[in-house]
Order: sequence, then structure tokens, then C-alpha cells
Amino acid sequence: MLSPSGIIEESYEIKNSKFLAFLTPKEVFIDFIAKMRVKHPKAAHFVNASRGFNEQGQIVESFSDDGEPKGTSGMPTLKVLRGYELIECGLVIVRYFGGVLLGSGGLVRAYTQSAKEVILKAQNLDALIPYTPKTKKEIFIPFSDLSQAEYWIKKMEIEILKRNFQSEGVLLEISASLESVRSFLEALEH
Repeated sequence: MLSPSGIIEESYEIKNSKFLAFLTPKEVFIDFIAKMRVKHPKAAHFVNASRGFNEQGQIVESFSDDGEPKGTSGMPTLKVLRGYELIECGLVIVRYFGGVLLGSGGLVRAYTQSAKEVILKAQNLDALIPYTPKTKKEIFIPFSDLSQAEYWIKKMEIEILKRNFQSEGVLLEISASLESVRSFLEALEH
């Protein structure tokens, strides 16, 4: 499975309708939809689909037709995400209506093609990276080991979610791949 490393944009046009497709990491997806609504106030539709994992490790999917006829936009977009085995991502397609009705089949083809175009661009830019499951861990770091811990955190690209300073040290909540967490703990022991 792959995930986007950043936001990728591509446009597609058919019968004067313009489709702006944006592939985003899941963590920015919801805010990104809101930003697109502000940035493109004259757009007719903001179709979207997303895939990600919940806390139990199950795949959770969502989609919205945003006013397009049911089944013509959100679900086809989601099917493209599935087909390319993308995860922890969202895809927003902003449509500017061009005055020509595309019909149900035309909408399905247009949204499907628009989703494929942005994913192909992401592939060409090497912007799709292998998905690595992350785990969260709380670890107490004595002040005497803090500089060494910060060195390893940076080197291993471990994300610090919370810092709780205490009298003897810092309680950190970290997020990283299971392998990185194990390596980090081993490095601290030596």
C-alpha cells in the first residue's frame, strides 16, 4: 500500500467542465476540503473520497458526491483509490461546470479519469511512498539522557506527540514505525 508524501494537484477538462484533483495525506484532508471551498467559491462541486486506518487497524473509507447524482462521483473516486492501493489519503475533486451536461456515465468517466490523472502525476513525481504502520509509545527520558534521546528522535524521524516535563525528566509520547521505536529504545539503553 502507498500513501502520498504531500499534496499533489492535477487538472482534467471535458466538454468545458474543469476538474481540479488534489491527492492529500489523510491528516490534512478535512481541512483541505474546507480550504478548497474558500479558494474556489464558484466551483459547482467538491467531490471527495478517503481511505485510512482506524485505531483497531481496520480500513475506514468515506466519500461524498457533494450534490452530483448519487453514485456518479464519490464512489468512482473511492474505487480509484482502492485500485491503486492507496491508504492514509484523501482525494478532492473540485468541479467547475462547463454548461454541458455529461450524463451519469459521463460523470463517472470524468471523475474516474480525474482521480487517475492526479495519481499518475503523483507516481511520476515519486510522491507515493510505501505505507508504514505507526505505533504510539510513552517513554520516560531522564534529563541526563535527554540530549542523546533528541539526537536519536531526529535521526530516526520519530514524531513527538506530547511532552510532559516532570521533576526527574520528560515523559514523551512518540509515534513511529514499530521498527523505529524498537531501535530508539535499544539506542537509549547503550
